[in-house]
Amino acid sequence: MARIIAVHSYKGGTGKTLLSVNLAATFAKRGKKVCLFDLDFRAPSLATLLKVEKSDHWLNDYLNGTCEIDKVLIDLSSKVDSIGKLFVGLANPATEAIRDMSGKDRKWEMRALGRLLALRDSLLTDMHFDYLIFDTSPGLQYSSINAIVSADLVLVATTFDRSDVDGTKRMLRELYDLFEKKTEVVLNKVLDAAKSRKLEIEEKTKDIYQVPLLGVVPCFCDILRAEGGIVFAHEKPDHPFTRILNEMANEIEKT
Repeated sequence: MARIIAVHSYKGGTGKTLLSVNLAATFAKRGKKVCLFDLDFRAPSLATLLKVEKSDHWLNDYLNGTCEIDKVLIDLSSKVDSIGKLFVGLANPATEAIRDMSGKDRKWEMRALGRLLALRDSLLTDMHFDYLIFDTSPGLQYSSINAIVSADLVLVATTFDRSDVDGTKRMLRELYDLFEKKTEVVLNKVLDAAKSRKLEIEEKTKDIYQVPLLGVVPCFCDILRAEGGIVFAHEKPDHPFTRILNEMANEIEKT
């Protein structure tokens, strides 16, 4: 079943973008047709991480109503050696574009929401994509709220950092409950994730957030050293992180 997945977090530094990129690549390598969108307009990073130097049209242009979505999409399937398809829709990383998006008013945001909702028909129905994955801006920006409203499933990347825990709990209670969205948590950067503690960690996470736990990702030193420059799902198929991604993809496909 085709669906839209928004990957969100309360604050930056939780591994949200890393999860978005690698989950998109995981589905593409399974033969799915996937599009990954950079909806973090205040700090766009996918163009840099995926080594795309320029684009004729940006996601900003689509939301501004100056082009249609097919002009924005870039086919990166060859970069992840997938049997499926991986497209991206990138946010413009230019300073002027970031300032422009930061100054948008609520009327513009409502129109942008309509453009995001239209992707269900244009991409999922007409172009037969299996998954649209939204890498959102952290916190409660309007662009993130629009992504959450548009999504079928929201994955919240979080850690055991105290400020992250408190903020994520409030966000789940005050925002996600409001929109009644199917939500699951991905606990990232866990320092002691030994198998003997797996059940304890799962129970603690579910008790804290009161939503299902999709996956637990240990704090891998080589992921930190890579600084986002490696798509692990493609370049390191035997890495434990890739195994965890596949387990999460299995769970998503079941629901």
